[in-house]
Amino acid sequence: MPHQVRAHRFEGEVAIVTAATLGIGYAIAERLGLEGASVVICSRKKQNVEEAVASLKKAGVKNVVGIECQISNGDDQKRLIDFTLEKFGKITILVNNHGINPAFGDMMDLEDRTWDKLFETNVKSGWQLTKLVVPHMQKHGSGNILFNASIGGYVPPAMIATYAVTKTAVLGLTKALAKELSKYRIRVNAIAPGVIKTKMSKALWESGEQGLAEAQEISMGRLGVPEDCAGAVAFLVS
Repeated sequence: MPHQVRAHRFEGEVAIVTAATLGIGYAIAERLGLEGASVVICSRKKQNVEEAVASLKKAGVKNVVGIECQISNGDDQKRLIDFTLEKFGKITILVNNHGINPAFGDMMDLEDRTWDKLFETNVKSGWQLTKLVVPHMQKHGSGNILFNASIGGYVPPAMIATYAVTKTAVLGLTKALAKELSKYRIRVNAIAPGVIKTKMSKALWESGEQGLAEAQEISMGRLGVPEDCAGAVAFLVS
């Protein structure tokens, strides 16, 4: 649990964590912050950002600020980068945690605009943010970039197949960037969670967590929680 964190791996580091007011993003921001990083969080709604920043500070994160940001908007992306540099002077970690799933149903029934929205948010915006932060990581001499993909990127679930396709693309993007950016001492990794107990996945697990865990052959007999993801991310960007 967060109050048990005693490591100090990220002192002097500056991390951006997108979509970090709830769930996995919030847990990642908390973990990095409790290990010493200065953290910038963002989300679409200003009130949610303000509440999350206050909650993170209450949890013991010393250096955390937040900004309202529509992650697929180019101007907002630049504002996020400028805001981070203004507050902390550098960027050494980027966690592309954001992702949406506005469609539930047969893939053949999906409208073009929904397809475009999924790819713009889940794939393109992470690539755009990476382009914006890489020059600053180059100045620093190193950096870490992490994408939140999904187990669906390997085995697309029924009813959310297009979401899964975007996560397959995220896995490919991660591998391509890892190779391309290694010459700058910038490492690129991804996590691929299964069903994690968050608000976004509540419809899947609220009617029977145990049964879902068994159906997915999870040996521990429980679904993952956001803190599980945060621990993995902290390792990968350390």
